[in-house]
Amino acid sequence: MTLSLITAGESHGPALVAVVVGLPAGLVLDRDAIDRDLRRRQQGYGRSPRQQLETDRAEVLSGLRQGRTLGTPLTLVVRNLDHRNWTWGMGPWPPEGEPEGKGTKPVTLPRPGHADLPGVMKYDLPDVRDALERASARHTAALVAAGSVAKALLDAIGVTVEGVALEVGGARGEEAIRAAIDTARADRDTLGGLVEVRARGVPPGLGSYATKEERLDARLAWTLAGTQAVKGVEIGDGFGLAPLRGSDAHDELFRDGRGFYRETNRSGGIDAGVTTGEEIVVRAAMKPLPTLMRPLRSVDLATLEPAQALVERSDVCAVEALAVVAEAAVAFELARAAREKLGGDSLGDFVAAHRAYVARLDWTPR
Repeated sequence: MTLSLITAGESHGPALVAVVVGLPAGLVLDRDAIDRDLRRRQQGYGRSPRQQLETDRAEVLSGLRQGRTLGTPLTLVVRNLDHRNWTWGMGPWPPEGEPEGKGTKPVTLPRPGHADLPGVMKYDLPDVRDALERASARHTAALVAAGSVAKALLDAIGVTVEGVALEVGGARGEEAIRAAIDTARADRDTLGGLVEVRARGVPPGLGSYATKEERLDARLAWTLAGTQAVKGVEIGDGFGLAPLRGSDAHDELFRDGRGFYRETNRSGGIDAGVTTGEEIVVRAAMKPLPTLMRPLRSVDLATLEPAQALVERSDVCAVEALAVVAEAAVAFELARAAREKLGGDSLGDFVAAHRAYVARLDWTPR
């Protein structure tokens, strides 16, 4: 038994869609909790005016009856309210009538740091918009909705997941971060930063060392590195372990009446691709956003002459939003690993398997 997710949709298309397959029957979902996570993704100092245009809410098209999962594919939809301004330019069928609204003119000015030029070259696209719409971080709204469902499943076995922004533009602390964002905004520039996700209550034994594909640290790195603007991932002390000696780098083992434990957690709760029972700690580094109000140099694809890149509506900083997205991504991978370990067609079966498993290990969360 496993859990899978596929998302679809474009930034200015009609909607974003997430299809979650493999949920047990009987899981109670809270619509307000899902919408609350969607709002969290839209908040944060330095976000663009688009966050006032869109108020994300999740609709459910399948897999749920009166708030309980049916054990069948769950389909979540987040409508793009701004699509009404893009009906002609982003409609799924050839438009009729005179061009109106946004997106009526081909985009020929690729933005450095985006999927614009690689996408046009790879897919032989006539318009940069055909690449940038899907590559946009807007589609992480669907991931956050699915991650909220995953958190509900993890909660049933006592696992909690939380993401936070640690650093923005080299600054730490709310006051310093706001000052850095204000300075970047005045310079018409952007900032990146560092986020951290911690998961508590994760039992030992999720993931596997048997294959690369089953290693949980690899899967966490994959899901975070696959998120827009993320250029680096570390588990536990990660890159900080590289200059240390082995005697300083590893977590020594102890045992008491509650089972095995470690006094340090340099490994971030995962050894050899398998959870240890300690807190999961993962960090992701976000590059500064590549859409600038002061555009970078580019080349016009229509004329092949030097030009300034396209200016789309942009955030100055979206590190706080990434913390929410990273939280959802980690939650989904942990839920997937838990489903693979514990199975169960119903929520009761899933919870009972967890209870029996941790009893065999003589393990309790610390």
